[in-house]
Amino acid sequence: MSAPMIPNQRADFSAIVDRPPLKLPGKARIVFWTIVNYEVWDVGKPMARQLLPAPTGAPMLPDVVHWGFHEYGMRVGCWRFFELYKRLGIRPTLSANARIIEDYRRVAEEARDAGWEFMGHAYEQGPIHKEADQAGMINRSMDMMEKFTGKRPVGWLGPGLTQTLETPDLLTAAGVKYIGDWVYDDEPTVIRTTNGPLVTLPYTIETNDIPVMIIQHHNSDYLLQMVKDQFDRLYQESEHRAKFVALAIHPYISGQPHRIKYLEQIYDYANGHEGVLHWNGEQILDWYKGVAKT
Repeated sequence: MSAPMIPNQRADFSAIVDRPPLKLPGKARIVFWTIVNYEVWDVGKPMARQLLPAPTGAPMLPDVVHWGFHEYGMRVGCWRFFELYKRLGIRPTLSANARIIEDYRRVAEEARDAGWEFMGHAYEQGPIHKEADQAGMINRSMDMMEKFTGKRPVGWLGPGLTQTLETPDLLTAAGVKYIGDWVYDDEPTVIRTTNGPLVTLPYTIETNDIPVMIIQHHNSDYLLQMVKDQFDRLYQESEHRAKFVALAIHPYISGQPHRIKYLEQIYDYANGHEGVLHWNGEQILDWYKGVAKT
């Protein structure tokens, strides 16, 4: 069995200035891609995010306080998201651990019934590198979501964007058509896998409330200013080629009472411009396959 490909074997280097500009339909200039992350944190394992340092300097199990921090998002914060996107008429991409179907079925049903796009995000929150059977976990997750929604997801995002060198091959074998884990470009690209091409979409680790709020500890309004700055520059560049703004949010962070108004203001700002499309990942994929003939 041959060794798995490293990233630069999957994708040739390509300078954006050397590519023909991609064009959006009609007078559209920019796509705003919203990715909402609904996860399951198993209280029997170390918590995915921590606000309070462990009193002894070593994480204690069970970590009930940070389990509760996440649980707030599913009990309360996500409902602020549902209200916001219903009011705006936006159907975002839901990057979801498949286990939400079991543990938070009420939340999963709300997203499904609202027409959100379900995107694979592993079975539960934890690094893919720790999976004893990565292929089995991927297929289990995809099968669960297909059974629940009636449609097999076409997108995937690794928990914490984790992936091994084999992951792209395992994903295409499971039917995945696009991933968000390759944050290396402003535009969709195509990478090689042993099962044919896989599209990467321009996801973000920058305009993302985990690094901004939980790791860097910025004030509640900082994400608003960052996304506005991001949008302004990309909108300027979109005069000549299609551009994409990705925003990744979590209900236990951006769904907090002191942050939700800034999330609302992000959309007010973007929607004050002409030619803005709110597409989910599958819509971006379908458009890209048409214009790039992938």
